[in-house]
Amino acid sequence: MSLPSVNAGHEIARREFVGWCACALAAAAVGGCASLATRSVTPTDGRLELALMQYPELLEPGGSLKIRPEGQNETLYVLALGDGSFSALSPICTHLGCTVEIEGSRLVCPCHGSTYDRAGTVLKGPAPRALARLRTHVSADGVLTIELGNRT
Repeated sequence: MSLPSVNAGHEIARREFVGWCACALAAAAVGGCASLATRSVTPTDGRLELALMQYPELLEPGGSLKIRPEGQNETLYVLALGDGSFSALSPICTHLGCTVEIEGSRLVCPCHGSTYDRAGTVLKGPAPRALARLRTHVSADGVLTIELGNRT
C-alpha cells in the first residue's frame, strides 16, 4: 500500500486512513519495546548470576532488564532501585494476570490501571497484592544473584 499524493487531489478513504494510523502506532510501539528486548540467561543451581558490567542497562539510574531464565516460560524484570540494590519481579499483575509495563519509576498494568513501584509494591489497585519478587544479592565484585526458587 502506498501513500496517496496530496497534490494529486486524491482523497483518502476512511478505512485507508485508519489502516495507516494503525500501522504508524504499531511501528511506534515496536520501536519503544525494542529497548527492553528479552534476554535469555542460563540458571545455575536454581539461581541466575548477572555480572553487572555485562548488563550496562542496570548500571544506569532507573535501569531495567527483561530476562527469561532458560528452560522457563515466564520472563522477569530486573530493575535498578537507585541505592545500589535491585529487584527481580514477575511482570504478571496480581489482579487478572496481565503483563505490567515499565514506565519510569512505576510499573503499570495496561488492562485495569494497577500501579506498582519498582520494588513491586502496589501503589494503586485494583491489584490486591504486590508483584511476586525474587530474592537478590549483589556481591562485592559486582555480580547480581537472583534466587529463582525464593519468591516473596
